[in-house]
Amino acid sequence: MARGDLTDREWALICPLLPPERGRWARPSGDNRWFLNGMLYVLRTGCPWRNIHERYGKWNSVYVRFRRWAEQGVWDALLQTLVDLGLSDDWQHMVDSTVVRAHSQATGAKGGLIWRLLVDHAAALRAKSMLGATIKGVSQPDS
Repeated sequence: MARGDLTDREWALICPLLPPERGRWARPSGDNRWFLNGMLYVLRTGCPWRNIHERYGKWNSVYVRFRRWAEQGVWDALLQTLVDLGLSDDWQHMVDSTVVRAHSQATGAKGGLIWRLLVDHAAALRAKSMLGATIKGVSQPDS
């Protein structure tokens, strides 16, 4: 068992809440515990699915099962059960800014050449539209 994987006690609690997987005629379904540990690894580390550790199996198989469970509502039911058992305060959690990366422009950094061109073009359009507004607003003197 790797660091961060489910303990036997945690697995005993969660195992009955997961849907049974059936394998196809050529492939066995695999153990839900490996897949769940792989999913939790990706969610915990933030790595891409393709970079999942090989001990969890093929990345695509883990991802497909994750998506299937999400579509079937398994995650919502699992988290609601944990709340009902009093093992979690609330199943709606927040992600704070310490784990979300932002682009450098989001912090006020200057943009590149394309950004400057767009800003200059917008300024030129604004000046042109203001010029048209002042010409229409001025009355022509009677001569």
